[in-house]
Amino acid sequence: MKNRDLRLAEEIRSACLRAALEAYEDGGLRGLCAEGRWEYALEAIRSLALVPLLKPDEPEGGQGRTSLAEEAYAGDFMTQGE
Repeated sequence: MKNRDLRLAEEIRSACLRAALEAYEDGGLRGLCAEGRWEYALEAIRSLALVPLLKPDEPEGGQGRTSLAEEAYAGDFMTQGE
């Protein structure tokens, strides 16, 4: 596996975890029960913007770009379904 592929996989995982944790916390603030918070977290992962992660313009060194996870998480998943 190439370093770039491994870095991409790690950043996707990081973006998913961050989206889930933030949604779970937000669900608690909105008064959701534990099951509702979990469902809200899963939906945050499902609606995470992945297309920015697939941009082919990244140089092998990864310099000059923002984090792939930051780009993937740029969308506001909290506004969906409200």
